[in-house]
Amino acid sequence: MSIFRTKNIDAMVAVSESGASGLKKALGSMDLVFMGIGAIIGTGIFVLTGTGALTAGPALTLSFVIAAIACGLSALAYAEFASTIPVSGSIYAYSYAALGEIVAWIIGWDLMLEYGLATSAVSVGWSGYFQSLLHGFGFDLPTALTAAPGALAGKTTLFNLPAFVIMMLITTLVSIGVSGFAKLNNIMVAIKIGIVLLFIAVGVGYVKPANWTPFMPFGFHGVFNAAALLFFAFIGFDAVSSAAEEVKNPKRDLPIGIIGSLSVCTILYVAVSAIMTGIVPFKQFEGVDHPVSLALQYAGQNWVAGFIDLGAILGMTTVILVMMYGQTRVIFAMSRDGLLPEALARVHPRFATPFVTTWVVGIVFGIIGALIPLNVLAELINIGTLSAFALVSIAVIVLRKTRPDLHRAFRCPGVPVVPLLGVAFCLFLMSALQPITWKAFGIWILIGLVVYFGYARHHSRLAQP
Repeated sequence: MSIFRTKNIDAMVAVSESGASGLKKALGSMDLVFMGIGAIIGTGIFVLTGTGALTAGPALTLSFVIAAIACGLSALAYAEFASTIPVSGSIYAYSYAALGEIVAWIIGWDLMLEYGLATSAVSVGWSGYFQSLLHGFGFDLPTALTAAPGALAGKTTLFNLPAFVIMMLITTLVSIGVSGFAKLNNIMVAIKIGIVLLFIAVGVGYVKPANWTPFMPFGFHGVFNAAALLFFAFIGFDAVSSAAEEVKNPKRDLPIGIIGSLSVCTILYVAVSAIMTGIVPFKQFEGVDHPVSLALQYAGQNWVAGFIDLGAILGMTTVILVMMYGQTRVIFAMSRDGLLPEALARVHPRFATPFVTTWVVGIVFGIIGALIPLNVLAELINIGTLSAFALVSIAVIVLRKTRPDLHRAFRCPGVPVVPLLGVAFCLFLMSALQPITWKAFGIWILIGLVVYFGYARHHSRLAQP
């Protein structure tokens, strides 16, 4: 009954390769790259860049680079695990094999919050751009249904209806099968990348270098604070690893999907943020929930700004798709291990998806997105993700020591130095988050420990004879 008992890695891989889970193997390497890009490019670039610019000024580009380095170090660790233990559950499954059940439970509980709040947060950003697009056609929703209570100063808001509606539509799509979801995601991601490239091509001609001076108006403190917030913009590549049991050739394709998607997004983020702050003086982003399209409106390119709104809507739709998919697979893995009720691991006989789990997740976090403001959601997501990224780096070091014999199709370079740098970056960014965020995170972990010792520990598959 040790709380540090570990799962047998060879047995985990055997179950995954046999297809005994009931999940359908339908994804290739390009599906995974597009899935990663679909999960990454969304609210972080289309919404939170305005908040980041107010914190870092034109040095927003530097904040993106710092956040990308932190993610990149963790991505190398994820790629090694994904190619070595290609099973559903992402870092939860890796921790179960390397660090023990209690650590796996804590990080799985953490991931449930991270992925769920990510879908809620992105649905709020989606709502802002959707309403901006509607306004362009002369249509406005009743104020009470445009945002969460207290989200708009001086206005009475009760419920974010567009955020809730998009969550229900995505839940329907994710629940009926991974093949159709992947094809639709690929199409929307291709359009999204095209629109981001359109912004770069049109916006670069309106950049005024004077707007980049002073480059760091709030010093390195502002740069690091913005990096801690903009870390949210890179969340998503880890969701690729949760697709392991539905990938045709996971040992080759998963590292390509994780590292490839992160690389593409970093380049696009730096270019967009540089052009955006070069067009608009950073102080004018205050209170703006669609900063990228604002930059083109500022430049007088309203027709392109309309395309940006459309790109943002598609972009955030794919983020919700992939993050909800990732969350349901983590819950599926935890339920299969007995740590959550078995009903959550049941696969639909026709759709080959964890149908009930998907709808529970969709409804709960759809309501959260409709009732809680974006800035509160974003920091809670970041602290959960940073802790997960730090843990996966530690787990790589541990597994290299305990199971040096394992075949690793991809090996994280520079172990233990690179993983330790990943841990250091994550802890540094976590230190820049608000105290209230730490308190909320601590409360969530305490609740998780109560559930573990009250239910999960005794129902675990490893606790059974």
